[in-house]
Amino acid sequence: MKNTGENVVRIEAEALRALADRIAGPMAEAFNRALDLLYECKGRVVVTGMGKSGIIARKIAATLSSTGTPALYLHPVEALHGDLGMVVRGDVVVALSASGETEEILRLLATIKRLQIPLISMTGDELCAPASRVSTLAEAADVALDCSVAKEACSLGLAPTASTTAMLALGDALAVSLSERRGFKEEDFADLHPGGKLGKRLARVEALMHSGDALPRVTPKTKMPDVIYEMSRKKLGVTAVVEGEKLIGIISDGDLRRLLEKRGKDVLDLTAADCMTRTPRTIAAHEFAATALALMEEKKITSLMVVNGSGKLEGIVHLHDLWSTELV
Repeated sequence: MKNTGENVVRIEAEALRALADRIAGPMAEAFNRALDLLYECKGRVVVTGMGKSGIIARKIAATLSSTGTPALYLHPVEALHGDLGMVVRGDVVVALSASGETEEILRLLATIKRLQIPLISMTGDELCAPASRVSTLAEAADVALDCSVAKEACSLGLAPTASTTAMLALGDALAVSLSERRGFKEEDFADLHPGGKLGKRLARVEALMHSGDALPRVTPKTKMPDVIYEMSRKKLGVTAVVEGEKLIGIISDGDLRRLLEKRGKDVLDLTAADCMTRTPRTIAAHEFAATALALMEEKKITSLMVVNGSGKLEGIVHLHDLWSTELV
């Protein structure tokens, strides 16, 4: 019994190794044709499957959607009772069936063919072997992909194990290859994952910065008592100094302490222009929060002014704002 777990993993790993060899070799042309169909799809990728294959189909649809390819899962039984209306011209159907003879899926073929929707199958047919038997689903497909395995990891050879692992890996291979062909970037991934830990870690500065009335700002001629009042009122420990809308400097709590130590109460007679740091560190609104944090750590500062390409002040991002992103 103690070796059962190890054997299961080894059998499934061997199934994946064989799948990788097929993608690199005899199935390369079919894999690339499937990729072409998915890339050229003007609608959505509709992924369908029954039972354990259906669970894998849901995962493949979710992975496609999260990497830039609109996709949905279609339950084949629900499709037979009205949900088939979700499939329209311009879509591509990806159908999963270990046997290739799943009745509920085969009953969808007439409609798929009538609508002239490209069909990609993932079946357990040994399509890359010579003189192999071809299932009904694989034969009907525009592109048939081989998810065959030497054996299931189940000790009875019955429960879908290695076969579903191979289907899942093949779906991931298609999704990742497709995202690369589309030029899908980190910022695109962030846009599709606004919630949860991933979304937080990929948050943009513009989503975290203080702007409008919450942004502390003074003019170069503002007297220091009013500067201190503005800093206290906005509670960020810093204020921007602007000329019109252009950032020309900043004054921080640290600047105030150093000036008081050096000049005492005479500081209150000065203006913002006399006290400001003229080359403040800035960042663009579209940058990632992680970039802002790295810059703060490098320069040992707690805030960054957010400006556009022409130097117009748009906001301020503070170290405290980054706590919600779980970066700090």
